[in-house]
Amino acid sequence: MRKRWLVATAYAALLHSCPALAADQPLYQPAPAWVVESSLPKELTTPGGAPPSAFDFQERFSKGQSWNYVDIANRISSPEQLTQNSMIALPWFPDKGDLIIHELSILRGAEKIDLLAQGQKFTVLRREQSLEQQQLTGVLTATLAVEGLRIGDTLRLRLSSTMHDPALGGHVQWVSPLLSLPARTSKAGMRVLWPAGEALHWKLMANNAATSTASLGGDTVLNITLPAPKAPEMPDDAPGRYRHPAMIEVSSFASWTDVSQTVAPLYTTDGPLLPDSALGKAVAQITARTTDPVERIAAALRVVQDDIRYLALSMDGGNYIPQPAEKTWAVRYGDCKAKTLLLLTMLHAMRIEAEPVLAHVGLDDLVKDRLPALSAFNHVFVRARVDGQSIWLDGTAAGTSLADLRDTPAMRYVLPVRKDGADLEEVVRKAPARATTDMDLVIDESSSIDLPSVIDARLTLRGRNATALWLMANQIGEKEKFELLHGLMSNMVGEGQFTKLALTENKEEATVTVTGRGLVSTPWRQDENRRKRNLSRILDKISFTPDRARTAWAAIPVATAAPDKAHIHARLRLPDGGRGYTMEGSASFSGEVAGYRMERQTTLAGDEVILDESLSSSAAEIAPARIPAERALAAQALSAGPRLLAPQDALRRWDLPLAAKAPGTQLAAVTTLFKAAVSESEPEDISALAGQASFLKGIGDYPGAIASWTQAIAKAPAAENYVNRANLEVQTGDLAAAAKDAEAARALDPSDVGALNLAADIAARRGDLTSGVAMLDERISLAGKEKDGILLDRAMLIASYGDVQEGLAQMDTLIAKKPGNPELLNARCWAKASRQVQIDTALKDCTSAIELTDNSAPILDSRAVVWLRMGRLDAALSDLDAALLQNPSQGETRLVRAIVLKKLGRMAEAQRELASARRLLPNVENEYKRHGLVY
Repeated sequence: MRKRWLVATAYAALLHSCPALAADQPLYQPAPAWVVESSLPKELTTPGGAPPSAFDFQERFSKGQSWNYVDIANRISSPEQLTQNSMIALPWFPDKGDLIIHELSILRGAEKIDLLAQGQKFTVLRREQSLEQQQLTGVLTATLAVEGLRIGDTLRLRLSSTMHDPALGGHVQWVSPLLSLPARTSKAGMRVLWPAGEALHWKLMANNAATSTASLGGDTVLNITLPAPKAPEMPDDAPGRYRHPAMIEVSSFASWTDVSQTVAPLYTTDGPLLPDSALGKAVAQITARTTDPVERIAAALRVVQDDIRYLALSMDGGNYIPQPAEKTWAVRYGDCKAKTLLLLTMLHAMRIEAEPVLAHVGLDDLVKDRLPALSAFNHVFVRARVDGQSIWLDGTAAGTSLADLRDTPAMRYVLPVRKDGADLEEVVRKAPARATTDMDLVIDESSSIDLPSVIDARLTLRGRNATALWLMANQIGEKEKFELLHGLMSNMVGEGQFTKLALTENKEEATVTVTGRGLVSTPWRQDENRRKRNLSRILDKISFTPDRARTAWAAIPVATAAPDKAHIHARLRLPDGGRGYTMEGSASFSGEVAGYRMERQTTLAGDEVILDESLSSSAAEIAPARIPAERALAAQALSAGPRLLAPQDALRRWDLPLAAKAPGTQLAAVTTLFKAAVSESEPEDISALAGQASFLKGIGDYPGAIASWTQAIAKAPAAENYVNRANLEVQTGDLAAAAKDAEAARALDPSDVGALNLAADIAARRGDLTSGVAMLDERISLAGKEKDGILLDRAMLIASYGDVQEGLAQMDTLIAKKPGNPELLNARCWAKASRQVQIDTALKDCTSAIELTDNSAPILDSRAVVWLRMGRLDAALSDLDAALLQNPSQGETRLVRAIVLKKLGRMAEAQRELASARRLLPNVENEYKRHGLVY
């Protein structure tokens, strides 16, 4: 496959050090004498079930030069493989060495077709594939469309690449992944050779890989059996040193000190800056502005970060050699090397102690286990010292201000670059001084805990995320910018509708701020028959569930999050002046939890709750012995988070007067914000209308909710939208309109069972039970897994609007098939209770159903009607109260409770319940009149 060719070239042209300029065209030469040509296994040249590939890798290192040889053979066994192998693409770096083609041939049974001898040659293309990452690599790609290749052929390619890098001072280095299981191959192997007298070091980072060494013609030969064993599975939260691919390293560096000394000449800044030079003038401006060395450091760093754009130049020896500081200043671009040398030049000119340090972005703690080599690093930045303290300065970062200078880098190990050499140093990492995410929220829940929360949000970002957001927002259109900011707010604040979104930049503080006003779903939830609300907004960021159950994992520590800090300040207004609202859990906290530092202060005074909390991380490791204790701490912190408890008589949305939308109230704000969200939404987007409809229905404004769905249907005439409007029309008593909408939904989506049941129910309500049952019968004959559900709907329809005994008989059949099903038992209980038949067995059905489910609110409602029929008013009231504790918005339950309270003579309470029932379900009284349940 083509991917295999690219993998092969990765072995042949890995990113080695910067060599001398080589040919910009492939060379066609025999393999060098030290190469031992591998014989192909017989099964590779004949059709069969054996793995269709063979790999041979040979490397030789001598006197500062490396030679990498690759031999790959692929059998073409399918049209897909024929397509994938018919085009060969070999990328290489001409300034790093030669690409040499030894053989390109087709093996067809006993026949060998030499494609090079036939005149097929590679064409060279120049493709800067990493330009979007601001990299100019100088990569050339040798391409060839293979002629004459057929299914059943084996395509063989043998090639070499040479490497020599003056920047390494005569050293060689090489790192390569190892072909490993579960990769399938007919044959694979690797040889590494070097003169016996040369000091070359090698390290195999692969578990149980088989190796052997021998001497051959003055060379030491290392043989590696491939494929290497499959890497053992590791937990995702293991440190990086436990999670790496199988690989081999070769290096002639004697130590890290040797590496440091070799690189040091590349970053010399000897000699003063010319005062009349452009760079000299820039430095003079900084020194004239302040005498404080820390302020000078901050100013120089911001100049390098802000005024020099990032562009990596890997060509012409640029892998390791930085361009001169004066040139970087003149052209105003450079990579990490160029920016580091420029910053060093500026700091040294200001007589500030500073040195470059090498690091690897991504390998973290694996660096210390690598062989000493320059290839162990992919980044360089600056460490300055003031009063003996380190100040880490990365010219490729963005927006570093004076307040950030004491922050530590994310990398765990660095190698200082010094003339006298240095060893690896571990960085003691800490959380940043300033939050990278700072959120300020003003939350209005002052009308009711059931309404959407009205939130005025201010989100401030710092660092790379801030820079990326600002650049992206200024490169897209207004519509896309709104969507970007809306998505960010939804992700950070909560899913909802946002308006008045704005983005501003503070260059001095190196931040960008997003502001906006929005609605998010109410965070109040029913818990243990109380309405509760979590206050902490950072606890959900803490997850500590390490899996160390396997014996092989028992000694593996847990890696925690990289250095970061988030801060949240929230001010919340409660309904009814805060009367009866209480707080449980830990209002304040300060401590370490699962690798995080958490700080929280929470106060409740009157109708206002103030929360201030921060969460920071420093990439600390948690030792295996500490895992149980940290797990317990995390669980304790999560369970002890502050929560608000609403009083039992808290004002609910159905209790709010529809006319009470005074300016400044939450109810007025929700109304206004939904209107704004609807007006700002895209033509095809109905999410704001759907939210508006739900809100209006929730406060009892059914006409308004129907109008919202009418607008939504105009935008998106989907079946579910017609069903939503039809359900509302049923409650307003407009059965003709509801029937029309239900049929429209069925026409759009004949498979929608909800639309079918609604249409059948509406037909029965309108006095045409026969048509309703016929609709269900037609679907039952075609139904699959939903058949039993439709049979129950049919039975309930007949029991409610027709022959109750026939409906009960059908339910008996279903219950015999699924005994102990609480839904079926409740349906039978309700049918008996509503139609006043078999009341004694109805009680048994409901009680059994309650015992079999956790969601007993609708069943308690049914049993309350049974008690009412039996004249057991106190028992009925007890079940109704229990049902409303679980689900206070059950309008049917509130109507029945009003009836019971009236019979008990508690008229004031009865009137309040009746008003709530009418708000929740306007048509509920008409429905229950059919059953003789009249207020």
